[in-house]
Amino acid sequence: MSKDYYKILGLPKNASADEIKRAYRKLAHEFHPDKGGDAEKFKEINEAYQILSDPQKRSQYDRFGSDFQQTPGGGFSGFEGFADAFDFFGGRGGRQGGNFGFEDIFEGVFGRGGHSQNRGEGQDVGLDIEITLAEAYAGVEKEVSLFKNVLCRECQGTGAASGSKMKECSACRGRGKVEEKRSGGFFTFSQIKVCPACEGKGKKPEKECSNCHGEGRLKENKNLRVKIPAGIQDGQVMSLAGQGEAGRAFGRPGDLYIKIHVKNDSRFRREGNNLIYDLFLNFSQAALGGKAEVPTLSGPVSLKIPAGIENGAQILLEGKGMPRLHRRAFGGMIVRVKIKTPKKLSRRAKELLEELEKEI
Repeated sequence: MSKDYYKILGLPKNASADEIKRAYRKLAHEFHPDKGGDAEKFKEINEAYQILSDPQKRSQYDRFGSDFQQTPGGGFSGFEGFADAFDFFGGRGGRQGGNFGFEDIFEGVFGRGGHSQNRGEGQDVGLDIEITLAEAYAGVEKEVSLFKNVLCRECQGTGAASGSKMKECSACRGRGKVEEKRSGGFFTFSQIKVCPACEGKGKKPEKECSNCHGEGRLKENKNLRVKIPAGIQDGQVMSLAGQGEAGRAFGRPGDLYIKIHVKNDSRFRREGNNLIYDLFLNFSQAALGGKAEVPTLSGPVSLKIPAGIENGAQILLEGKGMPRLHRRAFGGMIVRVKIKTPKKLSRRAKELLEELEKEI
């Protein structure tokens, strides 16, 4: 059955390359198995991204759907038929000639484990930050410490020792790409890959930087101040472009993804941008009415209680809820009335209640 890769990433069919990348990174962070996510969903998201991020594969997908696979003749056929052909030459996932199998073809198309083949690109980094409801109300700035790859200060990310010249990469002869051939049965497969020796640049330094050993980066603790906006909700993810791992030799840095956890508040329960507060009244307060002080995140307010209010009644305080994210507006606070019934009464209290019962 054909898969809808656009639907998997939550995108329209006319999505741009940047939109595809942003959607993939957000979903990959959410469903990453190392973060407790769904491994099958993560694999599906990677598969969708590997197709839609490649202009040629995307074009073929838009024409034929997901049931395509490049064949030696340059055409396309369904995955199922292609897999069945390899069942004949040694079994699904088997090895023909001792060093070839169906998973090798899949790796050639998507990359091992679905990861990007751009070796120079820095990895994304994810972390969790816990804040209070009051901090979510006002917005807050937090300092975080990350142990990650940063640009080497000695070579400024070039990977070359001071004064060292760049020379042609001997592995790819300056082309930045290498051809890899694999054979299986009666077929020979050829694939062009980024040169692993020079990361696709076609050049290497004559002498590598002694500080980073030619990587152009090294692991280091990095402190970063993160501004968390007012109104953010529990579970929301913030992304900071370029704040992830540094890339190799000027490769694009990864992004930083921060998942926000808002701690429960003993006074309020949050529902979207509204806050729920339970106001406890005794029988006489409910019957006679009056005023009651109610806490809010912007300070206490005096609330008028109408006489004869019933248990479970709700009073709305407009604008006393949570700020709407990136907007100059606030939700409301819903005050729910809870009338307390005394469990123990003195003799005098019982007499007064009996007199009241006769009156009403």
